[in-house]
Amino acid sequence: MIILKNLHTKAHKQRSKSARKSGFTLIELSIVLVIIGLIVGGVLTGQDLIKAAQVRATVSQYEGYNTAVNTFQTKYNGLPGDLIAATASQFGLTYGAGTAGLGDGDGMIADNSGTAGVEGGLFWVHLSAANLIGNNFTLATGTATDYAGAASTAEVLPLAKITGNYFWVSSSGGLNYYGLSGVTSFLETTGPAVTSQGQLTPIQAYNIDLKIDDGAPNTGIVQAIGASVSGALTLTTAASTISCISASGSAGTYVTNVTTVGNTPSCSLRMRFN
Repeated sequence: MIILKNLHTKAHKQRSKSARKSGFTLIELSIVLVIIGLIVGGVLTGQDLIKAAQVRATVSQYEGYNTAVNTFQTKYNGLPGDLIAATASQFGLTYGAGTAGLGDGDGMIADNSGTAGVEGGLFWVHLSAANLIGNNFTLATGTATDYAGAASTAEVLPLAKITGNYFWVSSSGGLNYYGLSGVTSFLETTGPAVTSQGQLTPIQAYNIDLKIDDGAPNTGIVQAIGASVSGALTLTTAASTISCISASGSAGTYVTNVTTVGNTPSCSLRMRFN
């Protein structure tokens, strides 16, 4: 009888020991949850740091292009892309026909449909040829340049550090601007030479604006423009239908609420450079 009792007690202890081995204690589960939380938090923090770095790098690009343009203007006595034929030829640079929007020397970087020699294309070719930017745009041949020879947008426009966006150039209201957006077309047989779609989130647009200018979408040298842009950089003057801007005029703000559309790509920017 005693032997049976001892055997039963021994078996019970073994089952209890096996049960303890096969499960987790509350302390162990808590540790696992804490580790998971730290990993998730680290990933999210890392993503935020990457986004912030992209904004800073894009602002640095803008400043670098400004420096390049000023250096070019001092050296060649004209703006890249807008340089007149005689001057461009003197320095071995490609030039347009000299008519409106084709290297006419009027101080405005203008588009003239998809015509060869369009100033928006020559702008980057000139900066590249003068070794003032890191890109190597070599589409220009003879006395004209065109977007037609490009296999991809990156061959004619510089890629921004913020993924999916490109810098491009146009003029509006007597001023020159860089456009910053996702370019969907860089050549049309009729109409403007560049068509783009908003690829900046309102938070990204706001942070870029704030670092360069006043952080307001409708005032200053950095302004929000429509999600879909063709040719001239036309400022959005009404309350945004793309959830980028909250209202028109000086009262407008970027919609930066992270729980709504703050992280949804819907913005394009124009950034004045002279």
